[in-house]
Amino acid sequence: MTGIDPRNALLDATELLIALRGIEVPLRDIAAEAGQRNNSAVNYYFGSRANLIDAAVERRIAEMETERFERLAQHEADGTGHDVYALVDMLVRPIADLARTGRSTHYARFLEIVRTHPAITDAARLDAPDRTAVRIISTRLATRLDGPDAVRRIEWMRSAMFALLADQERRIEQHSGNPGTTEDIVTMLVGLLTAQRVSYQ
Repeated sequence: MTGIDPRNALLDATELLIALRGIEVPLRDIAAEAGQRNNSAVNYYFGSRANLIDAAVERRIAEMETERFERLAQHEADGTGHDVYALVDMLVRPIADLARTGRSTHYARFLEIVRTHPAITDAARLDAPDRTAVRIISTRLATRLDGPDAVRRIEWMRSAMFALLADQERRIEQHSGNPGTTEDIVTMLVGLLTAQRVSYQ
């Protein structure tokens, strides 16, 4: 194992095994997948399952924040910085690109499984400096929707986003069926956010 960072190996194993087997996968299995002989390696490096999941979510945040800030700047320059489609695209595309560029093949499926974990749902996390771009995008979306159910719609959109990206990632990895495009996913999510209520009499 010389030259391999055990902490990153554990995070890679966490993404993989939680994506494939669920959030309660035994920590000893994660340690084994990471090449750690010590079954308590997760507790040694992270202290708990919750901290491990938190670290796995956070690890890719910085990279995606950089991409989102670049896209925010581009949209500000061309006057579309408050456009609903552009805002949703900025949330979706950095995650989709991880699978499409081969940098990760399980992160979207991992996010789908842990979507109710505090690392995802805790509103206070949006105030952290490493999530500034996400906070700006979410605030602008809520302003554009401007209704009593705006926050709830954004929460629904987030859950749907994880599910759609996970399915796309799965299809890309398995070469099964048409994975669709990122634009397809963004369009569906915009429709969810902006759909008008229909009254059936």
